[in-house]
Order: sequence, then structure tokens, then C-alpha cells
Amino acid sequence: MNDPFDLLLALKSVTEAFTHLGTRYYVGGSIASSFHGAMRSTMDVDLLCELDESHVEELLRLIGSDYYASKPAIYDAIRRQSCFNLIHLPTSFKVDVFVSQRRPFDLQVVQRAEFHSLVSSGDLVVPIATVEDVILLKLEWYRIGGEVSERQWDDIDRLIQLSRTNLDQAYLKETAELVGVRDLLDHWLSN
Repeated sequence: MNDPFDLLLALKSVTEAFTHLGTRYYVGGSIASSFHGAMRSTMDVDLLCELDESHVEELLRLIGSDYYASKPAIYDAIRRQSCFNLIHLPTSFKVDVFVSQRRPFDLQVVQRAEFHSLVSSGDLVVPIATVEDVILLKLEWYRIGGEVSERQWDDIDRLIQLSRTNLDQAYLKETAELVGVRDLLDHWLSN
């Protein structure tokens, strides 16, 4: 991770806003991978949330002028269940917000996320996707991206190597089947 203070500043208002709105969310992507031991420098953080159009005005009010945010892009992302970003102006840290598609897998990941502090000071405790779910999410992104991303491949490999003895393999296999990445998971587990 880059400067943990920048991460803290960029995430704090957004996660507080989601909590105020009663919107479930979790931290995923490279920040979650780094939390689980597969360290990688990044200038963004991925959040998945269950955001509705009724939340937009209040979200924008709560995060305030410290963020660049496009209201039309947020509404569009909610309608398409895709992604929008918020840029924390004081740090230039980008928060990529993925709107949940509310598939069974999405609901499962947000339910299983565990609360941890992302920085050693303990100032920011947020739900972070479990290592199993980070692996599955990265496998899904690897598949969606045409199975060519070396970055995703390396993250998955490191996460599995670091956590192999502690992984819930029954959950991984069952859920990988549900997500459509069981063949990719089997490749890593057999190595």
C-alpha cells in the first residue's frame, strides 16, 4: 500500500457516509489483497456497496467538497450496476465504487466481510473481503479481462501461496463453481 495516511483520509468520509446511509459495503481489490499479505502499491481503493438512487444526494452532501464526484456518473453506475469513482482532492487518492449487482455471490461476499483496521493506528475499521472472497473476485476479474492480466494472476498466486494452509477450500470450490471460475481455481490449487 502507499501512504496509509492518504488511504485513511480518502476512505474515512466515504465509509462514514455509507454507514450513515445504512448501505452495506466492503473493501476489495488491491487494498484487500495487501491486507491479506499480497502487498502491492496502489493509488486507489475498491469498494463494493449496495447503493440506490435514493442515496445519491445524501452521499454527495456527506462526502462534501473534498471529493471530485460526478452526479450523472453515479446515477448511471447505479442504473447499470457498474462503477463510478470519487477522487479525494487533498491526496489524489481514487475511490472506485462498484455498485453491487446483488447476485448471490455479491450478497455472500458483503455478508462474509470481516471488520478490521486498515492502518496500524486503528483509526479506520472497515469491512474487508475475506481472503477466499478476494481470490474469487480476482479470478472473476481475470476471466472477465480475457485471462491476460499478469497483475491479477500474480495477486491470485501470492494470495493462494500465502494462505494455502488456512483457506476454506470447500467454500472456495463451491463458490468458484457458482461464479464460473472453478477451472481457474483448480489450476492454482493443484500447483
